[in-house]
Amino acid sequence: MTLDIREQAPKGCDELPLFDLTEYMKAPNSPVSESMCKALSQCLVDSGCLVVRDPRVDMSDNSRFLDMMENYFARSYESKLAEARPELAYQVGVTPELVEVPRCQSDPACIEQIQSQPEEHRAQMPTGADPKWRYFWRAGERPDPTQTKFAELNADPVIPEGIPEWCEVMDRWGSLMIAAVELVAEMAAVGFGLPKDSFTDRMHHGAHLLAPTGTDLAKHRAPQQVFAGYHYDLNFLTIHGKARFPGLHIWLRNGHRMPVKVPDGCLLLQAGKQLEWLTAGHVRAGMHEVVFSPSCAAAAEAARAAGRS
Repeated sequence: MTLDIREQAPKGCDELPLFDLTEYMKAPNSPVSESMCKALSQCLVDSGCLVVRDPRVDMSDNSRFLDMMENYFARSYESKLAEARPELAYQVGVTPELVEVPRCQSDPACIEQIQSQPEEHRAQMPTGADPKWRYFWRAGERPDPTQTKFAELNADPVIPEGIPEWCEVMDRWGSLMIAAVELVAEMAAVGFGLPKDSFTDRMHHGAHLLAPTGTDLAKHRAPQQVFAGYHYDLNFLTIHGKARFPGLHIWLRNGHRMPVKVPDGCLLLQAGKQLEWLTAGHVRAGMHEVVFSPSCAAAAEAARAAGRS
């Protein structure tokens, strides 16, 4: 329950405000919930990002998910290629490193945007393909595959061999993330003065994806090396559990670049291009990048010392 949430979120803030969703879940029509919805929607306008605490999400599920993904990405390059589906534009399974190329590398408008940013808030100029790996796992209900025009978005999932818990872990974390996004979408609609189902009604049977990424930090560790070049997401809302390796930076509406700090037990959400379109630009898709920062280097060294990855 947070009544002074906007006081915690000036437009030049170093940390995003925290929204605890418990009050809204208990009493969605209370004055406190109404104030929170307005503050949450305004935070999306100001920053394109949210940090929330959802009481349904146990961080042990996040740890189990991260443990499994770290073990998967630690496999050899050749063995991971068994899960790649280039014929489906990598819309299921794994996308290898050095395949995805940031749009800003060749988009004159984006290049001009980066060049015009003040030096202290300037994005790293992408110079090649991203060195990250990515895994796409579909989450939530999908339409009948025989009734869709987008077969590659509804293709059968790719299950790696030798990880018997894969489907259970992915499906559970995916269902928790969808539930949190749906609740935030409802609260945002209320905060904008819209019917509460204005966004959630458009999410049914959407091509929702878990999309964890991993980078080989034994190979890619140059200071400020770009892991994911400056970009926005095409989807409605992106949601993350707390990462173990810092390096994500976002740009606020005022052009300020800030590192993302997610408290323990919380989730991070970022506005995508679909939300920008649905709000006629009132909310902007959040620009962000991932780089090998000093804090990421420290986390990588701690993981190596612990024999974790």
